[in-house]
Amino acid sequence: MLTVSEAAALLRDFDNVLILTHIRPDGDTVGCAAALCAGLRALGKTAYLLPNPGLTDTTRPYFAPYAAPPDFTPDKVVSTDIATLALLPENARAYGDRVDLAMDHHSSFERFGRANILRAEAAACGELLYDILRELGPVTPEIALPLYVAVSTDTGCFAYSNTTAETHRTAAALMETGIDYRAVNKVFFRTKTRKRMQLEGAMLSGCEFHDRGRVAVLSVPLSLMERFQATESDAEELSALGGQIQGVDCAVTMRELRPDVWKLSLRTGDRVNATRACGILGGGGHAAAAGCTVEAPWAEAKRRILDAVAQVAPDFSAD
Repeated sequence: MLTVSEAAALLRDFDNVLILTHIRPDGDTVGCAAALCAGLRALGKTAYLLPNPGLTDTTRPYFAPYAAPPDFTPDKVVSTDIATLALLPENARAYGDRVDLAMDHHSSFERFGRANILRAEAAACGELLYDILRELGPVTPEIALPLYVAVSTDTGCFAYSNTTAETHRTAAALMETGIDYRAVNKVFFRTKTRKRMQLEGAMLSGCEFHDRGRVAVLSVPLSLMERFQATESDAEELSALGGQIQGVDCAVTMRELRPDVWKLSLRTGDRVNATRACGILGGGGHAAAAGCTVEAPWAEAKRRILDAVAQVAPDFSAD
């Protein structure tokens, strides 16, 4: 496993770099990739991001300036905020065995790169990228803005339990470059479409409670998305909703990606280790935020995740 200085030295030697982001890209993977691309270009390197079909309206503006043209052939491949090769988008699968440097912050990181760097204690991969980019040169506003997106989104605007003093120090340093962090906060944390609010209302009205009210299960079937004609942008970060319910310390969000294919997202407190629960079903992530995918009808998928939660929560109370 590389140190920050070793990772920076490796990147100094790279050129013609392609940067990969994960499926259903969030602010952390996009922000890290965009910042790294900007940092490499500042060194005179050729660098691009592999186009990701899952971009939303909120993440696309940070990605678009760095998207690779169709004819770009990389000499080096780097991944940001990707814990496992299973999280590569379809168009990135061809690069799975070609990742020269993998950078991540998930405890479930599978170290699939030829070289790897991990900071599992970091709230966001953006914290790690900030330290690496500082070694490469000045952190300009062009670099700092996407990094702020990375750090702020993976911490819920610094409200999640993964936020540390180091997270705040990183955010403060990024803000001091003069970026418009207020606009980021407004777009990501204080603005919702009407369709998004309709989705949230329907999810809450259909919410199920288990384990003496401590586990909440919220569902987003395809039919619900169709009813409100909601887009991926409307559904972004819906997994944060259940954790806002008083008394709930394990929120399960079930999002139907295709018929009977469910993306399960867990947001938990100290009592339930989300990574261990999702790991039982082949997923992973962090202790307080993890996910997995289950192919089964809704009732069966729900039973599997509740069984997994029961296995890692010793005081789980069956209904």
